[in-house]
Amino acid sequence: MTALTLSTSSAATVRADAVVVGVAKGAKGVVVAPGAEAVDKAFGGKLGAVLETLGASGAEGEVTKLPAGDGLKAPVVLAVGLGDAPAKGDAYDNEALRRAAGSAARALSGTKKAGFALPVEDAEAAAAVSEGALLGAYAFTAYRSNGNGQNAKGSKKDNAKSAPLGEAALVGGKPRDKEFKAAAERSVALAEEINRARDLINTPSNDLDPKSFAAQAQAAAKEFGLKVEVLDEKALKKGGYGGLMGVGQGSEAPPRLVRIAHTHPKADKTLALVGKGITYDSGGISLKPAGHNETMKCDMSGAAAVFAAVVAAARLGLRVNVTGWLALAENMPSGSATRPGDVLTMYSGKTVEVLNTDAEGRLVLADALTRASEETPDAIVDVATLTGAMVLALGHRTFAVMANDDAFRTSIHEIAEEVGEQSWPMPMPSELRKGMDSPVADIANMGERMGGGLVAGLFLKEFVGEGIPWAHLDIAGPAFHEGAPWGYTPKGGTGSAVRTLVRLAERTAAGDLG
Repeated sequence: MTALTLSTSSAATVRADAVVVGVAKGAKGVVVAPGAEAVDKAFGGKLGAVLETLGASGAEGEVTKLPAGDGLKAPVVLAVGLGDAPAKGDAYDNEALRRAAGSAARALSGTKKAGFALPVEDAEAAAAVSEGALLGAYAFTAYRSNGNGQNAKGSKKDNAKSAPLGEAALVGGKPRDKEFKAAAERSVALAEEINRARDLINTPSNDLDPKSFAAQAQAAAKEFGLKVEVLDEKALKKGGYGGLMGVGQGSEAPPRLVRIAHTHPKADKTLALVGKGITYDSGGISLKPAGHNETMKCDMSGAAAVFAAVVAAARLGLRVNVTGWLALAENMPSGSATRPGDVLTMYSGKTVEVLNTDAEGRLVLADALTRASEETPDAIVDVATLTGAMVLALGHRTFAVMANDDAFRTSIHEIAEEVGEQSWPMPMPSELRKGMDSPVADIANMGERMGGGLVAGLFLKEFVGEGIPWAHLDIAGPAFHEGAPWGYTPKGGTGSAVRTLVRLAERTAAGDLG
């Protein structure tokens, strides 16, 4: 991953291949943001005017490169748009800084070192710039020739241009300030774990099945001192995990349930995180139509987010116990696959009539939610690419938050917004439950078509232990980005929900569970 350093140099004196400055849309044209004063001076106080001549407007994510003026050590200036300039006396929004740094880092691929002279008035702003730069520079190169992004037929020059930014130096980063230093260390750990989740999501299903995913969890547990337990298909069958076994029985790659836990000796609160880990979703016998299969390697994004969040909690030494449950299975059609109309006996003992085998995520989550509830945590959060209905409702950038407790739902929503992840609280209308009544089982895995994302949440609620605050994050929209990269969001796996889960753990450690 791109290296991060805190620099005591100014934008004029930082020794780098490029210096990044922020510009914004003002009432009378391009406004140069704080941090760029020395660069503006090198252009005779006319940097904004020069950029306007080149067509820049200061719009969010807009990137303009130009040769440096006299008096600057860096040979190139990269101006990145921050969007509308804040009112006089107000600071730039942290998410605007995060996105701008991400856009700049991506535009500087092939560059060895860049100085980021964006507004960093405090440690929180410094963290935002750091996160944006580290996440924006991400590149998934494992399957490129030589495994490092190089094309075997390309020239060394072409290969160098495609390499991620080597180092991001945060100008004004105050390396001797405890708050700035802590913010930088947190940003590195968080970004590395988000990128771990991204790598898992981007890995094709022929190389990531339940067994190999579990092996990665075991390796991380050994590296970071986590407790890990893996239930294989024999243990799952013996334990009565009918949801996991029912979904996974059509595949040659059998299911797994992974428990991975960070424990702190002084913790008095426990969070349970449950992740949907369908390493490939064909839809099973209820086969997905053409055009809907190509990205289904991403159906384990929830488990990837949970895995990354637990490791991040350990790396940050958070004073809270965080237990991750990875419900891993591959959903395939075969002679042994579960059929529509089959009835499964879940780990909870409830029976489920499977009306649609493509509604499989809720089946594996149900078993994991019941198992997590047995440990009576202070709260449970599940994360899943669960329903296309939620993509229709909220689009590709916003995840849904449902809960059995209104205050907890509000807290999760506020945390997500705080860390820059778009979310929206959704209801759980009790009248939709009747649509899942089954004539042969306790409940069906499908209900009314309209409000399908809410129906899925109501199904999961049935498997949460009595009295435990629970929230469900449906990340089907933002988990996998198929369009052009923007801000710090790459094409492919995004690592959606990791930041929200980590901040929730931090708040819980501080005694503010919500």
